Amino acid sequence: MAKYKVTLTEDERDELKKLVTTGKAAAKKLNHARILLLSDKGPGGPGKSDGQIAEALCTGKSTIERVRKQFVEEGLEQALHPRPRPKRPDKVKIQGEIEEQLTELACSSPPEGRGRWTLQLLADQLVLLTPLDSVSDETVRKALKKRTLTLHL
Repeated sequence: MAKYKVTLTEDERDELKKLVTTGKAAAKKLNHARILLLSDKGPGGPGKSDGQIAEALCTGKSTIERVRKQFVEEGLEQALHPRPRPKRPDKVKIQGEIEEQLTELACSSPPEGRGRWTLQLLADQLVLLTPLDSVSDETVRKALKKRTLTLHL
């Protein structure tokens, strides 16, 4: 049985139905609205189980549980607009001294036989010059974008 029971008021139900029928919102927001409508245990609500909702919306049960929990604990607005996830600085490979090396490298002349630096060339060179085992070209792109350094790639 569900720990968090969703019981929508008439106004909340109308607002969610209007949101879903117009379809003029982010897909995530619309999906959260559908989850709340389907899990409504109030009078006139379908009161479907997590399994039924997951099958109907092709979404995970953990998403359904999380949306219901946010609705019960924090209200309708938070369930529709969840807090942004915090950044994970421990997962950032290029920072500090390595970031400075990348910037210097990107501003230097490209290798012989090349007209310009590519992201993959920068990534390969960074692995040679730093203690990093591997760096993807996407990681290099994000680091350069963060520094607002534009290369003519």
